[in-house]
Amino acid sequence: MNNRLALIDMGTNTFHLLVTEVNEQGQLRDLYKTKVPVRLGQGGISNGNIAPEAYERALKTLKDFRKVIDEHGAETVRAMATSMVRNAANGDDFVKDIYKQTDIEVEVIDGAREAELIYYGVRFAGVLNEQTALLMDIGGGSVEFLLCNNQEIFWKRSFEIGAQRLMDQFFSADPIPAESIAAEKAYLAEKLQPLTEAVATYKPTILVGSSGTFDTLCDIDALRKGDTSRQQTIPPASELVMEDFYSIYKELLRKTHDERLAIPGMLEMRVDMIVLATILVDFVLENYKLQEIRVSSYALKEGVLQQMLAK
Repeated sequence: MNNRLALIDMGTNTFHLLVTEVNEQGQLRDLYKTKVPVRLGQGGISNGNIAPEAYERALKTLKDFRKVIDEHGAETVRAMATSMVRNAANGDDFVKDIYKQTDIEVEVIDGAREAELIYYGVRFAGVLNEQTALLMDIGGGSVEFLLCNNQEIFWKRSFEIGAQRLMDQFFSADPIPAESIAAEKAYLAEKLQPLTEAVATYKPTILVGSSGTFDTLCDIDALRKGDTSRQQTIPPASELVMEDFYSIYKELLRKTHDERLAIPGMLEMRVDMIVLATILVDFVLENYKLQEIRVSSYALKEGVLQQMLAK
């Protein structure tokens, strides 16, 4: 007997749906996977509310997800909401409306739990080994950082400095001016002080980026090299050479919205936020003297799945 599960990750920028089948041996087979640029934080993240248009977009997306879940006969549905919903004044009403309209029960998870679930997803991707890594997941609302290896988490924390929040604060002109880059980095230096102290203690040697921005960077990098394999299947684990990251980063900083959109591998939903996100990646690489970038396409929803299977 095969068991079908549906997992929903309601991020601040993107909603993900994964429908998977687990057989009696515990082997997984993905039946359906999609991501939708809901932009839940658009128009409201800086004043702590889900804006009406974003609210409606989210409900419509979740109704569509419900149809897909029912078509695939998934009986178990787990939906997780993160930074935008946990911080929004109308977050509770939103969760109630989702249940009323879709029969999907949403778990609003705190930052520490979000970080932990991301770790289990990334560990499952196979990018961690015995070396101490700085794991980083850049969302629209929050950024999760963990110091860990393939055995344990040494330190974890979620910071409300996601790409949508950074964009609202620092993206006043396009291409982004040098003074805005400097202002973002000064802000990060202040906000990430607890991380800086933890890095000094645990001394990570590699950066592991999970999904989102990092997937897009790998897509751009592969297409620059004429490799189209990622267009069909994104591997769980990838490597992004430092020189290649910096080459893409410099290109993103000097281009306008339309020019970035024309870069092969760029996603429209990430075209502006990726500028602020890569400034954050550069800040981390530079300040913490990391020499290697690995990328996991697995994150929160795969972490939830791993925990469900472990029970």
